[in-house]
Amino acid sequence: MSLSKYNQKRDFKQTREPKGKIEKSANELIFVVQKHAASHLHYDFRLEMDGVLKSWAVPKGPSMDPEIKRLAMMVEDHPYSYKDFEGTISEGNYGAGNVIVWDNGTYTSDEKTASDEKQLLSDLAKGRLSFILKGKKLKGEFSLVKLHGKQENAWLLIKKNDKYASDEDILEKNKSVISKRSLEQLEEKSKKLTSKTEEKTTEKKAVKKKVQSKS
Repeated sequence: MSLSKYNQKRDFKQTREPKGKIEKSANELIFVVQKHAASHLHYDFRLEMDGVLKSWAVPKGPSMDPEIKRLAMMVEDHPYSYKDFEGTISEGNYGAGNVIVWDNGTYTSDEKTASDEKQLLSDLAKGRLSFILKGKKLKGEFSLVKLHGKQENAWLLIKKNDKYASDEDILEKNKSVISKRSLEQLEEKSKKLTSKTEEKTTEKKAVKKKVQSKS
């Protein structure tokens, strides 16, 4: 199973991440980019293919500048339902940290073909795929090109020179396209929730101790 590695890395009693199962869009293929403040801040770039989200970790994030090539490390496939995941992965779990959905939308192969998905899977196997993103932030033609060298899972994410190409820093648009919050705002909310939970736990312990001292 394509999602076995994803499932093995997670304890679903401790994380709100969705369990891995094969699903797919009813119509157009989707993509999602999640901004993830784990041990190192990075952007998770995901393309729907074959019932899963093929995934790459992009340390410096995507760029709209064709002159800039971003390193993208291919990681384990994620489930389709991960497209909506946003929140906090608690300490002690794989990928612990805060996650927002930085961008999402649909995408197609940049080749005219009867089946986008078949073309994309074929191109993926060859180590070079080109596609058109129709996102809220990322738009136009991009390529993922596999690097041949020491690191087997190293790719480059490259913006093609089209009408959407720009030297503006797209990463300055730092809010979630779902919750409209930045990672910093999510972190602040997470801290408040943790503080409230700790206060309630302390109160419960104090009440229990008081009851025990009376009995």
